[in-house]
Amino acid sequence: MGLGGCIILIAVGAILTFATDWKMEGLNVTVAGLVMMAVGLIGVAAFTSIARRRRAVVPPAAQTTVVDPDQERRGY
Repeated sequence: MGLGGCIILIAVGAILTFATDWKMEGLNVTVAGLVMMAVGLIGVAAFTSIARRRRAVVPPAAQTTVVDPDQERRGY
């Protein structure tokens, strides 16, 4: 799940928790919304930590020079 999916989970969970007054038998909509928001927040935290590791600056590798032995003997 990407960042967009996590944000959608948070938004839908917030709508279920704060903007609805539905009553369903066997399901507490408020708790379901809270669970969705929690899962979305955990997803955002995991995504940003993975993205931060991907952006780590790696020093460039040392350049190697190849010397042709024929050119060395000729004095080039």
